[in-house]
Amino acid sequence: MNKPNLQLTEKAACLVPPSPSLAYRIVSYLFVFPIFRGLFRGKTFGIENVPIYGPLVVVANHGSHLDPPLLGHAFGRPVAFMAKAELFKIPLLGWIIRKCGAYPVKRGASDREAIRIATAKLNEGWATGVFLDGSRQDNGRVNAPLPGAALLAARSGAPLLPVAIINSHRVLGTGSIFPRLMPIHMRIGKPIPAPISRKRNDLDVVTVKLQESINNMIDKGLLH
Repeated sequence: MNKPNLQLTEKAACLVPPSPSLAYRIVSYLFVFPIFRGLFRGKTFGIENVPIYGPLVVVANHGSHLDPPLLGHAFGRPVAFMAKAELFKIPLLGWIIRKCGAYPVKRGASDREAIRIATAKLNEGWATGVFLDGSRQDNGRVNAPLPGAALLAARSGAPLLPVAIINSHRVLGTGSIFPRLMPIHMRIGKPIPAPISRKRNDLDVVTVKLQESINNMIDKGLLH
């Protein structure tokens, strides 16, 4: 069994995450926060569950193109995240998500390269975001989770942080052009330890835990 290197994991937990860039701060204060807090009456619950130091795999459901910038700015520390390469071709949105720390991921052969880049960022102390289904879901839930997030954690020893983005699929779901002015809330769960190995069974066990945690938070509904 390939157990994580405990000394490496403890050392990584003390890594100070990168300081937010000027571009990141501009996007946060001029775009993301006003839109999230004002236009969509955004609220966040469980911010105390976010580790301040060390690598972190932030794992969320995915219902809308709004999710990447929200996920990238919700925790008080920069979050680099995988996003479909096609999104970077969309005017304004592509620029925003790149400044949020996103990096493009193509399907197929390039997935291995994306895992390599994400692991490198984790080893530098970054928080890295992953959408558990990999693509948008019409019902906003985690339906067919992929093992990529668990694999990143197993490779780096980073804990996984489950996050539920509630209502974004109703605000700007698949096929929608203009957003509906409805609340978008976020619930942050307790961190889940990395898998004990990279074996598929161990990855699947942790992936199911993430799916259950996120869907349970979604079932709680909007914050009051």
